[in-house]
Amino acid sequence: MLNPSQQEFSHLGSPRDLRARPLRDLRISILDRCNFRCSYCMPKESLCGKHSFLPADELLSDEEIERIVRAFTSVGATKIRLTGGEPLLRPGLPALVKRIAAISGVHDLSMTTNGVLLPRLAVDLADAGLDRITISLDSLDESVFSLMTGGKASARQVLEGIAAAEAAGFQQLKINCVVKRGTNDHTVMDMVRHFRGSGHVLRLIEYLDVGNSNDWQKGQVVAGHEWLRRIHHHWPLKPLKYQQIGETAQRYAFEDGEGEIGLINSITQPFCGYCSRARVTADGLLYTCLFASQGTALKPLLGKADGNTDLEALIHKTWSNRDDRYSETRHLVPGRDKGQEMYRMGG
Repeated sequence: MLNPSQQEFSHLGSPRDLRARPLRDLRISILDRCNFRCSYCMPKESLCGKHSFLPADELLSDEEIERIVRAFTSVGATKIRLTGGEPLLRPGLPALVKRIAAISGVHDLSMTTNGVLLPRLAVDLADAGLDRITISLDSLDESVFSLMTGGKASARQVLEGIAAAEAAGFQQLKINCVVKRGTNDHTVMDMVRHFRGSGHVLRLIEYLDVGNSNDWQKGQVVAGHEWLRRIHHHWPLKPLKYQQIGETAQRYAFEDGEGEIGLINSITQPFCGYCSRARVTADGLLYTCLFASQGTALKPLLGKADGNTDLEALIHKTWSNRDDRYSETRHLVPGRDKGQEMYRMGG
């Protein structure tokens, strides 16, 4: 007998993994470099001056990325998100976006960025066919922002990036705020106040234990239900229905009509049972979970002129054998390897 999540997925026409979850979303990292050093992703002390990033000749080319996206859409993926590292650092990015947007199977093309280069690129990205942008902003307080991001930029620069995206025609941006207790949690209500009524959606994300270099401690996690209670006390909220199966954020509307807010409670309320996301790294490794420690190499097939069918078959097989549910089982295997670093996996 199908469990509830399997019943909801039963009508979808894509390959299903061992838990009946379809492949619908692809998050593809287009480079692993970043101009920030966020404490939860790429803490500067973890790099220790080593050559930690991929050489340029090991990165997927525009043509290889296009072939991978075409293969994923052929086996059911419809939503593509470009990630990094920081994707805006990739040379010729608008041309790559245009190639992907032209693929008939891509119904939603989005990007996650820290936003500081948007004043330079937002118009070109809109013209190229990018549908949506998610911007990371962990505090409006400049000293806290600097602490969270390794002192590489300012909150003001991110706000300028948001303004540039607005001017380029991007509507209802998603603003991602990773919350760490004792670091930026005391500035979250100011973020809520700032983005309430802005037309954009602030999303508060529980601090995740991705990778092995961010020194994650459970006590640093602020549970989403704490924010729900605090925000509702100031500005009454009402729950909204999910827009689609597998949506990561619990959505709430302000009762006074001043927009909505999202809570991504990956630690306290895992959503593994509905996860439909595959990830490909900047060097062409396919991962079926954000916390996976082993990937499947796609790049060898990209060197074959007639390798498209083999590539689709490999993706289908890899997804069909998927059984990942790390967030539901992390408490059962304390101290286990938590996989690749977030800046390699794309978040």
